[in-house]
Amino acid sequence: MNSGKSTQLIQAHFNYLERGMHPLAMTPAIDDRSGLGVISARVGLELKAEVFSDNCDLFEMVKARHAEQAIDVFIVDEAQFLTKEQVYQLARVVDEAGIPVIAYGLKIDFRAELFPGSYHLLCLADKVEELKSICWCGNKAHMNARVNADGQVARDGAQVEIGGNARYVSLCRKHYLAGRAFR
Repeated sequence: MNSGKSTQLIQAHFNYLERGMHPLAMTPAIDDRSGLGVISARVGLELKAEVFSDNCDLFEMVKARHAEQAIDVFIVDEAQFLTKEQVYQLARVVDEAGIPVIAYGLKIDFRAELFPGSYHLLCLADKVEELKSICWCGNKAHMNARVNADGQVARDGAQVEIGGNARYVSLCRKHYLAGRAFR
């Protein structure tokens, strides 16, 4: 969280457009924080995107779209919400359709456990790049803490709870384990 994933995604999409290419950007229907089909960055950038549900066959969808108009890259937002099957479908998009896939998402949840989509992406991805964020102490933040109404770090609950800056904070491991969300 707070590492610039959405900003980088929007920039990558723009770069393809600027070169006269045709990117396809999608985001999961479950993430409607900024509105359905809107990828929004904290720095104020937005991108209208198409949505997919967890029962969407991404390979078949991309293949059908590619038959109508060439797709030069398939960009997926919030990739942690992909199903195992969808991750394998993305591998087919690359291997069988020859279309590059760029997927942006979180690796772990607020309990420091891998999301299923992230797990399978880590298993199959040709390349993984980590975007960095900063803890309140200035160290690298790679933990996503969910905080309750009192500002305390939550340790249990449903894995998926869509929320923004008010519910989550990026922390270094030390402060995550200590439960210190703020100075």
